[in-house]
Amino acid sequence: MHRRALVLDANILVRAVLGQRVRALLLEYAGEVSFFAPATAFEEAREHLPPLLERRGVNGEHVLAVLEALEAVVAPIDIEVYGTMEQAALARIADRDPEDWPVLACALALDCPVWTEDADFFGTGVATWTTSRVELYLAADEPVARDG
Repeated sequence: MHRRALVLDANILVRAVLGQRVRALLLEYAGEVSFFAPATAFEEAREHLPPLLERRGVNGEHVLAVLEALEAVVAPIDIEVYGTMEQAALARIADRDPEDWPVLACALALDCPVWTEDADFFGTGVATWTTSRVELYLAADEPVARDG
């Protein structure tokens, strides 16, 4: 049996930092499922978190430390791993949001689904899981069928 894996979009990293459910799922399934995100997704989360935190009146240093700690569970992937898939990813997502190509390229390179709340990934030929349904994939005894 192949180990299940998921590539996380930056919005899932942000949810893991700000909320409880995503972080709880990551920690619960970390021993059974491999979690990945392009390093650029961590960078994007670092950019988006400060304004969100400011609006919520939350201590930014603590929250950014949580994001850093997530790297022990969600492996950051460098462009050397997925860069060869850039053109294929752009062909599938460029008309929606070309900045999302690294997440899609990681999923293509690693042959695994994407966990996201971003509808731009739907219809790209890669299975896409949202937080409301991802536990079906995480808890499955066998890998769940993939699109593409």
